[in-house]
Amino acid sequence: MKPLCIRRSVASWLAPLWLCISLASQAATAPPTQAQDMMNALRKAHAAVVGVEVQVADDARSAETLGKRRQGSGVVIGDDGLILTIGYLMLEAQAIQITTQDNKTFPAQAVAYDLATGFGLVKPLLPLRGVQPVSMGKLSDVAPGEPLMAAVGAQKDEESDIAMTQLVSKRPFSGYWEYHIESAAFTSPPVGNHSGAPLFNQKGELIGVGSLFVGDASGQGRRMPGNMFVPVDLLTPILGELRRTGETRLSRRPWLGLTSAEQDGRVQVVRVNKDSPAQRAGLESGDFVLAVDGDKVSSLEGFYKKLWAHNAPDAEIKLTVLQGAEVRTLLIKAVDRMTTMKKPSGI
Repeated sequence: MKPLCIRRSVASWLAPLWLCISLASQAATAPPTQAQDMMNALRKAHAAVVGVEVQVADDARSAETLGKRRQGSGVVIGDDGLILTIGYLMLEAQAIQITTQDNKTFPAQAVAYDLATGFGLVKPLLPLRGVQPVSMGKLSDVAPGEPLMAAVGAQKDEESDIAMTQLVSKRPFSGYWEYHIESAAFTSPPVGNHSGAPLFNQKGELIGVGSLFVGDASGQGRRMPGNMFVPVDLLTPILGELRRTGETRLSRRPWLGLTSAEQDGRVQVVRVNKDSPAQRAGLESGDFVLAVDGDKVSSLEGFYKKLWAHNAPDAEIKLTVLQGAEVRTLLIKAVDRMTTMKKPSGI
């Protein structure tokens, strides 16, 4: 495994960064002009990284699982100061504050949240003078083993961090929270404060946004701590829609309110959200979901895709479940999750 290199001093990060890249890739033999171009590109990308701090209302539904105060990162992607982050940071935000590389703080407001991809957009209420937006890259252009730079935004009295990591795998990802994307970036070694952390290629182009820690970044059933990043390939087709409406059409889909996991070729309910469609229908922690509308499911991906095949978010869905030793059929009236959440000011 290639070394992890982190530097807190913004003024001294460049030389150690180049050393890490040299150790990790063919960049060690790059011509001096190419090496300088790479350093300049990464320095520019790093300058666009911001810290994001969010406070939500006490009665926000997401407060129980995500907390009332949240900290993470974001990156400027628009000439108007638009910032891309991971959506769960700003979900139900009551107040948002961003911190730039020079430790200046600015109030911000939510612009959009996309349930389907997990992306969130925020915008400062005052101009970010001197901060240039990053360029967009593509995960599809990055090969496994390629060294990458992840960055963590400044937080009040803490300076920004950088960390060298590498792409380990690209594959579909199904989350326990009713979430699935067809392609995700898995990196290792892991970045500690990964929430919303931007991931850059060696050209300084943004290729992903940090979502979570994983124990098996390789996906081969062996221990390899790392992170999952949501690729910006998923953002490009929906960015205009997010700016216009604050959401996307694909986010309007049935939601049951379950935390689930795959176990021995079956989908097991791990947790049932309070006052959710699943709870009202009688689903319980420990149940196994055997079929959706009569069609057998054996994976989270299959489970979710059967749910989302319904056009209406409030569709009535028939689940066949195993509760203890009894097989039961439950009718669940799904809901549009966003109608159950407090909308941040601005969306």
